[in-house]
Parts: sequence; structure tokens; C-alpha cells
Amino acid sequence: MSNIAIIPARGGSKRIPHKNVKLFCGKPIIAYSIEAALNSGCFDKVIVSTDDPEIADIAAHHGAEIPFLRPPELSDDHATTTPVIQHALQHFLPQENFDFACCIYATAPFITPTWLKQSYQLLQQHDTEYSYPVVAFPAPIQRALEIEPASQTIRMSQPENVLLRSQDLPPRYYDSGQFYWGKTSAFLNATPILSAKAKALVLEKSNVVDIDDAQDWLIAENLYRSQYSQA
Repeated sequence: MSNIAIIPARGGSKRIPHKNVKLFCGKPIIAYSIEAALNSGCFDKVIVSTDDPEIADIAAHHGAEIPFLRPPELSDDHATTTPVIQHALQHFLPQENFDFACCIYATAPFITPTWLKQSYQLLQQHDTEYSYPVVAFPAPIQRALEIEPASQTIRMSQPENVLLRSQDLPPRYYDSGQFYWGKTSAFLNATPILSAKAKALVLEKSNVVDIDDAQDWLIAENLYRSQYSQA
């Protein structure tokens, strides 16, 4: 099997400037994703797809390959994951045809080589299209509340669950936003990632922070320090 890790890392970031290379607990946050990929032993290539020369230099310093600079049409605020992965895979065709690819996000410092290997094993064992980590919601979403905008009054989204106990409701999960393993054919054919054609690696809630804004960043750094810096 021939596998490639693709780390998308465009230069523009509105909510957190220079997000993909901002220092996180002492080193550029993208370094954690690169190092996890390299240390997993799963990949023949670990590349970074970026439009930004500064990101390219930092990524290369930490061991990633930079085989191209991503074109502008795949680097704006509307660029989505699948076309970026397709572009990277197509760059190597027809000389190199990878069996599996893993999209690893640049701002996921909690990724471990073990999770990458476990997810890869799920992908192989079940002959599915994708495999990626998920996390249980911290509270039952069946008891979610809505706020009416004009009056600010509260109502239940699913009032039929008002008398049910939390422990009697089945857990629901969300995409952890860390990485996606997939068959290269699935990525190239734009098979939906969030579908029944995927297997889930369930992670503990304490191992995941989706970093979208400055507050998330501070929470993630505090959690990282508490869990890893003193290990």
C-alpha cells in the first residue's frame, strides 16, 4: 500500500491571523500535525498544501514536503476540503498513484500517531471509503434549546423529549475536525466524507478542541499544557 498525508494550510485566516503557523505552546501549530504524520509510520509522503511561502518554509523546516504552491482559486475563504485534496492527488498523477490519503488539519495539536494508525486500521479492516475521529456531544442534543430571536424566550427543539432522562437518550457524535483517512478513489470521486460510507474512531471529549477563535486557542493551550507538558 502507498499512502500520502496531505495537510491543507492556506495563508489567509480572518478570526486568528496566521493561524496555521501561530506558536502553540512554543512551536508553530502546524508542526504537531506534521510530526504526528511522520511518527505514525503510515505514510510514504507527508506534504503541505499551501499558497503561502512563509507557511511552506515553516512546514519544510519541520519535515514536510512542499511539492507545489496551491493556486489562488483553491485558497480563498470559500475553498473546501475535497477540491484541495483532489488537487494535491492530481499533482502526482500519473507518476504516483496512492492507495490511501489522509487529510490532516494544520490546527489539530492533539493528534497522535496512534490515532492515525487506529483510524487507518479501521479503513482497511472494514473496506470502507473513509475513517475519521468523532467525539460525543457533552450533553444530549435531543434536549437542545432554541431561543426565539424577537422575544428571547426559550423552547425545546424536540419537546417530545422533555420528560426523558439524559441517561436514557442515545449519545450523538460530531466530527472532531482533526483528520480524514480515505481511499484516494473516494477523494478523487468526491464521495461525501460525512456519510454512511465512513467508520468512526471515537475519541474522549478531553482530547479534542476545535480551534475556531481566540478563546478556543487559549482553551486548547491550557488543555495541552495540563495533559502533555508535564507528562
